[in-house]
Amino acid sequence: MKFSKKSRYGLIALIDLAVNSKYEQVSLNSIADRNKISPQYLEQVFASLRRAGIVRSVKGSQGGYLLSQRADKITVAKILEALEGDYHIERAISSENDDYPEISKTVQKLVVDRVNEAIDEILLNLTLADLEQNYLDDKKYGQHMYYI
Repeated sequence: MKFSKKSRYGLIALIDLAVNSKYEQVSLNSIADRNKISPQYLEQVFASLRRAGIVRSVKGSQGGYLLSQRADKITVAKILEALEGDYHIERAISSENDDYPEISKTVQKLVVDRVNEAIDEILLNLTLADLEQNYLDDKKYGQHMYYI
């Protein structure tokens, strides 16, 4: 599994949207400016998010984007699927030339399947609201914490 730039930018932009769209829609340009992301690239990201029903657009001169549902209902798994498709490690393809199929099954069962289960455990239980809250906590307290 590769965590692409598209996924990173998508998560960053959605956290920004969750924070800044409490009372009104947010323009892509403002999200792009705050996070130093190309507006053209962000348009592509938001097109995928809109198709997946994660965000909705508001047309007009004061238009922009809003979340299509509450942030606590949007899982990180749903976001990554919208941006990348299946985020799991691919299952091994059995081959007729495989002299040791038991070894392939062992790798599949004890490595690939377990990694995919762990990924699901995290991504299906982590929401955009969790990311938003962590960001707000870091913003509020992170700059003033000192460790001795």
